[in-house]
Amino acid sequence: MPSPPPLPLAGVTVVSVEQAVAAPYATRQLADLGARVIKVERTGGGDFARRYDTAVHGQASYFVWLNRSKESVCLDLKSPEGREILEELLTGADVFVQNLAPGAADRLGLAPEGLQARHPSLVPCRITGWGANGPWSDRKAYDLLAQCQTGLLSITGTAGEAVRSGISVADIAAGMYAYSGILTALYTRATTGRTPTVDVSLFEALAEWMGQPALYTEYGGTPPPRVGARHATIAPYGPFTTAEGKDVLLSVQNEREWAALCTVVLGTPELAVDPRFATGPDRVAHREALEARVAERFAALATEEALELLADAGIAAAGVNSVPEFLDHPVLAERDRWRRVEVPGAPAPVRALLPPADLGGVEPRMDPVPAAGAHTRDILASLGRTPGEIARLLAAGVAEADD
Repeated sequence: MPSPPPLPLAGVTVVSVEQAVAAPYATRQLADLGARVIKVERTGGGDFARRYDTAVHGQASYFVWLNRSKESVCLDLKSPEGREILEELLTGADVFVQNLAPGAADRLGLAPEGLQARHPSLVPCRITGWGANGPWSDRKAYDLLAQCQTGLLSITGTAGEAVRSGISVADIAAGMYAYSGILTALYTRATTGRTPTVDVSLFEALAEWMGQPALYTEYGGTPPPRVGARHATIAPYGPFTTAEGKDVLLSVQNEREWAALCTVVLGTPELAVDPRFATGPDRVAHREALEARVAERFAALATEEALELLADAGIAAAGVNSVPEFLDHPVLAERDRWRRVEVPGAPAPVRALLPPADLGGVEPRMDPVPAAGAHTRDILASLGRTPGEIARLLAAGVAEADD
């Protein structure tokens, strides 16, 4: 049987001084595609995201999600020897990623300009909160602060209360743009010989995601209202409760679908030509009256009957799932999207989803999540340190290993 082809990023080495979510998400995606990712963690416990929770057999759910297929080395980068070891790692690396606190990378000599002067072919990727320069460059940033400052909180929630997104959207956005930026920089290096630096901020990544509400507000004159699980600028687009108490979300995108909803689902074809609901903006302006008619009809329908009628009308709809229902979703099961990943201390491998971008003929790497310092000894040995030197570095606290 022939061996599987090498993964697309096999041969690419990434060194990452990373913590929390944004940078680990970017580098995990590189690891999924075959890059060797050396995760440099602090001595005294490693990445603080390891202690966010203990939900996955004692390991943090964030950490398990973001750090499979990596090698972990624990170094004290405040020590000269620790920095020397990092510099040796960078000599053989293609990419360097960091999302340290403001000013920390500069103090450690890890600013992009200095790195490229020493390592001309290295792609440096810097992830910051508010940008590497500018008036807020020295401020710390976390996901919820970016949600606040981009206005996301002001349009998320109900009329009476703003709420945060249930996932770390600013961190995820920054990690995605760092990942695509790194791939672009590697492609540029391969095709032109030029090695661009990559700079991403949480604030500007999420600002990009706020493009539609920003345009709607600037040129429409008012910001989108907070309307809970409904769409702020399209109606009807939101959940309605069936006779069984199950919420079913439907989405009407155009006049054809609106007419089909009225005729097939609501049984009131005359509603389709009611001038209050003739266009999308009309339906939004008269949302309360419109949704009352839809809600009345759904309250008399069983869940399956409602979904069948919506399907007959050609209207996109789905039940509103809980997380446990999502975990058992038939699409994920029948499309074989689950794999198993080993986790430190777990009695058995845990479930993890394949990356969402399928590449033909490529099975992503789903290797273990490392314990802090799990690869310290091997990495130091690969750099030429003898067993005695490694023992001295460990005893001095320059490095830590998981023994």
